[in-house]
Amino acid sequence: MKIKAASKNGPPIANRQLPIGGGETPRGGGPGHRPSARGKSRGFTLVELLLVLVILATLAAIVLPKFTGTSQRARITAATTQISTFKTALGAYEVDMGYYPKSLNDLIQQPGGNNAQNWHGPYLDNDTVPADPWGNPYVYVCPGKHNPSSFDVSSAGPDGQPGTADDIGNWTMSK
Repeated sequence: MKIKAASKNGPPIANRQLPIGGGETPRGGGPGHRPSARGKSRGFTLVELLLVLVILATLAAIVLPKFTGTSQRARITAATTQISTFKTALGAYEVDMGYYPKSLNDLIQQPGGNNAQNWHGPYLDNDTVPADPWGNPYVYVCPGKHNPSSFDVSSAGPDGQPGTADDIGNWTMSK
């Protein structure tokens, strides 16, 4: 390949042969010239990877404990909401029938008896009475122990044992 090269002190030198691929190059490299490290793709070292893993583990140790109680709070909120729904449905039943039902099933299925024509249910959207968020049935007592003039509806709470401190009932909710 023939390239006209300029000399430092004078006019261009015509027809000078420049070798391709090894010797002197127009960019100033010489024999043994290696491409810069920027041009080559580089991987991560083991130390860099371990550093990233340590950072991620530290973040997980800080963040995860903050979310562990979220599930339990959500279940308690769901139970409270369902008890409020029962309270509304029981109130509507009492307005229609003149008394509170014998069981929560009476909110879904029309009871037999003289006042059956006054029943305008179902008073719940479900086909069956739902269980609490922990899979246990809600407890309905009429007349109630805590509300003697009406009813008590409660969930046994996270421990599944009725009568313990973690129970959720319509008497523990703000009105």
